[in-house]
Amino acid sequence: MVFRTDLALENTDPSRHVTRKEKDCTITRIEEEGSTYVTLEVQSISDHLDSDNSLLTLTAQELSALLPEKGSVLVAGLGNRAITPDALGPLAAEKILATRHIKGELARVTGLDKLRPVSVVSPGVLGCTGIEAFETLKALVKELEPDAVVAIDALAARSPARLGCTVQLCSAGISPGAGVGNARPRIDESTLGVPVVSMGIPTVVDAATLAADLLDGNTDGEEEKIAPRGAQMMVTPREIDLIISRGARLLSMGINVALNPSLTIADFEELA
Repeated sequence: MVFRTDLALENTDPSRHVTRKEKDCTITRIEEEGSTYVTLEVQSISDHLDSDNSLLTLTAQELSALLPEKGSVLVAGLGNRAITPDALGPLAAEKILATRHIKGELARVTGLDKLRPVSVVSPGVLGCTGIEAFETLKALVKELEPDAVVAIDALAARSPARLGCTVQLCSAGISPGAGVGNARPRIDESTLGVPVVSMGIPTVVDAATLAADLLDGNTDGEEEKIAPRGAQMMVTPREIDLIISRGARLLSMGINVALNPSLTIADFEELA
């Protein structure tokens, strides 16, 4: 039985985890094959209002540590806007402040001449566009020549307890759909030619993975119940719409603050 998960926290030896506490957040850092994975865990993103923006600030700090200090950045919101558990990336992209076009006299008169160049795209999914997200990003990287790419995507977890309460950042890029058995071409530094940092929140658990966990891995004879007529199923929380809405704000504003710390969160809420 292959347990599907996108979380390094669930797929690595716990002895390699370096953990610390920041207020109500547990932060775990994992170094694996030259890549860095950072996981932030809270009680629940849907219930955690983050009134003082402490989780947002921590997210921005951890992201900053993974990105080049200077240079332009392309932010990509991956996923399907029409499917709630997969809409995290596109919704987050809507709240990113694009600044690449603010130049020259316009930048000077608006007081925005110190901003880091940021461009944003939501490439959609193959079934809707006929174009792989990787193909779109490859073309954009060639044309725009960013110094880094930040990819936002919904993730799959092994444990339902991690849904909607975990944020993962990593320097290894991402394989969209891998956690739900629909892996698309990998998006990372080796394929795009620039550093790629991925960010995501787990929103689904594979039903077969969940069943195997509950049955201690012994699913013999239960295949029809787990996947009726061979149809793969995914499990998502009842409050998934709230998780996606608040999660999109958390990640987008975390990116905004990390890339342009001279502006406040209130500024980004007004401008983005």
